[in-house]
Amino acid sequence: VNFSLSFMISFSGETRYNKDKILQGQGVDEPLSATGFKQADAAGLFLSNVRFTHVFSSDLLRAKQTAAAILGKNKFCRDLEIKYDARLRERKYGVAEGRPLADLKAMAKDAGEQCPSFTPSGGETLDEVRERARDFFEFLCQLAVELEQKEHSKPSAPGRSSGTSGEHFVFPWTNHCSEAEPSSEGSRSSMILDANILVVSHGAYMRNWIGYFVSDLSCTLPANLTKSQLSSVSPNTGVSHFVIKLEKRNLLKPEITCVCLNQDSHL
Repeated sequence: VNFSLSFMISFSGETRYNKDKILQGQGVDEPLSATGFKQADAAGLFLSNVRFTHVFSSDLLRAKQTAAAILGKNKFCRDLEIKYDARLRERKYGVAEGRPLADLKAMAKDAGEQCPSFTPSGGETLDEVRERARDFFEFLCQLAVELEQKEHSKPSAPGRSSGTSGEHFVFPWTNHCSEAEPSSEGSRSSMILDANILVVSHGAYMRNWIGYFVSDLSCTLPANLTKSQLSSVSPNTGVSHFVIKLEKRNLLKPEITCVCLNQDSHL
């Protein structure tokens, strides 16, 4: 039995602290700027034809506002409950929070280290951030498998062997797409999946999460993706899309394909 889910991550919209290059981390809970709300609305319009089955967001205000704006533009799931999870928070920067990024770089230099691997006093290490990401990803896989099992156990539910299980989802990707992506019609690609999950989080956190996908889980990347693109922080409201396949519901060995990374054509 194969089980597939779509996993879409969006970075929160801009805040005035982003614009001024001041670290927010977890301790600065700044709302979106006027530009940030425009970005979130643009991301919502871009994803308006995507039928999500679940939506999760960091519990920090900038992510919550972004998630609400995206759903507010959706044609199918405006009333879908957004579930907030502290595991999706931005990396904690300790004493550097609320201070210019230049200060963090100076702290790292004084310690003889490089950003972003440097951990300021009271902050999270990259390993700790990755552990949060791993924990949440495994939770998502388990949730989706339980959903499929529940559907499968219904008396009227067709067996997967009939080929009718799963739901048909449409995605608006026009560039930055993987060659492994299913065939597309016009500018819209489609695939059959068991769940389609939107996650709204933060830049440094997501960069570590994607690093976990690549280094620990051997994620397949688009052929045209460069190393600098892989290590760069997503633009505000940039969207990355992954398809996860779990053979025989094996949560320990997911097959992950990156459909696109830091998609920003809506901006």
